[in-house]
Amino acid sequence: MEVQLTRAGRPPFATRPVLTAAGVLLVLLLASASAYGWERDELYFRMLPPAWAYPDQPALTPLLVHGITGLVDSPVAIRVVAALIAAAAVPLCALIPREAGGGVLAQTVAAWGCGFGAFSLVLGHSFLTGTIDLLVWPAVVLAAMRAVLRQDGRWWLLAGAVAGLGLSNKLLVTFLLVGIAVGLAVIGPRSWYRSGWLWGGVALVVGLGAPQLVYQLTNGLPQVRMGAALGAGRGPLDLLLVVPFLVVLISPVAVPAWIAGLLAPFRRPELRSLRFLPIAFAVVVAISVVGGGQPYWPFGALICVFALGCVPVETWATTLQRRGFVTAQIRWGAVVSAVISLPVLPLPVLALTPIPAINRAVDDQIGWPELAAQVDRAGETHPEAVVLAANYGEAGAVSRFSRRFGDRVVSGHNGLADLPTPVAHSTTVIAVGAQPARVRAVLTSCRVVDRVENDAGIDTAERGALIAVCAYPDGSIPALVARARHLG
Repeated sequence: MEVQLTRAGRPPFATRPVLTAAGVLLVLLLASASAYGWERDELYFRMLPPAWAYPDQPALTPLLVHGITGLVDSPVAIRVVAALIAAAAVPLCALIPREAGGGVLAQTVAAWGCGFGAFSLVLGHSFLTGTIDLLVWPAVVLAAMRAVLRQDGRWWLLAGAVAGLGLSNKLLVTFLLVGIAVGLAVIGPRSWYRSGWLWGGVALVVGLGAPQLVYQLTNGLPQVRMGAALGAGRGPLDLLLVVPFLVVLISPVAVPAWIAGLLAPFRRPELRSLRFLPIAFAVVVAISVVGGGQPYWPFGALICVFALGCVPVETWATTLQRRGFVTAQIRWGAVVSAVISLPVLPLPVLALTPIPAINRAVDDQIGWPELAAQVDRAGETHPEAVVLAANYGEAGAVSRFSRRFGDRVVSGHNGLADLPTPVAHSTTVIAVGAQPARVRAVLTSCRVVDRVENDAGIDTAERGALIAVCAYPDGSIPALVARARHLG
């Protein structure tokens, strides 16, 4: 298939199909924004006051969520922002195949595949830390591609600036930077290491990311401890799940495209200088496995190699039949991803499906008002009690929905352990969820009064958790939170 080129030697931007994909995605995300309820991380971010950083993450996403909910205390308000970010990422992904010579079909497939991938929809629906990374990772990769393909080192400055700013939201972009550095060193083009532009980009990463880097160094590298906590108890086979999980992060039908993206720089002479990108992808996956990370950590790199792989897909689709096949696969993948990733099914129907077990982001939007109501009932005769939540989801639910204890809830989980306790002293504690032994040691006469349930009857992560009323002779709530402190 012959691709028309602009004067600059690249195909024109496929404005209509790409912006159509972004528009459809935006409408879908806004239409589903109010379904189900708050996601557990959203409830957590709502509680976190502004800070330079927290033990489990940098500050940007919590800052935005906390600020928005301070004005409009609704998940819809923050999800409008998430939807806009996800929609803005669509044309950014489409620019990756364009830079590599991809025409209308390649850009269209990249737009729909990236925008309607399973994990893209999760991040576009709920405002999570990965939501902003939908923009950060493709922007860094696109800038690196332009620096190399156009032989214009100024693009390294943009890559460095985006990555440096991205560190204020999530530190995972360092995996990508390490991957690119290793790729350039191992397979080239190594000449960039002699370029002042590249080192200028590195300086921007360090300078703009300095607040987060300083926080890590002066607080005992909490992100390293967080990674260890996430990997604790997971065997080698559990860690290797990162690799098969790549199949479902976009959709199974996208696998041939991202494999083609890994091979294209080695098989297409005009893309030879991009061979560092497959190496970078492999490094990101390896760090995710060795670091005991979450299976979704390589997602940002995956959508970039998928977008690059849309170029050979376009080359293959030379007939109407093949083009129709590609289009049908993308549509089918988008529909399946939407059903799995978005709150499109009524709760009674959802309860009959395996979706809550497959996609914990859906599971994590269910049952929070019911949990808070159960805590209220448990404390009807103990208005002086303080609620001790085992995790930030439970704490966030009580803070947002409880009529009795919304301003009397504490937790030692992640960033909540460092917050000032709303109550200094109480000899009665309502313990929610599984408490560590060091906490149980100071709580006496515990009486289980309820177990967490939800109206939909869905087996969420919280379902069945104990709610107990306990005596706490010591009475010091700060000391209790210190005992409950944990990462994970």
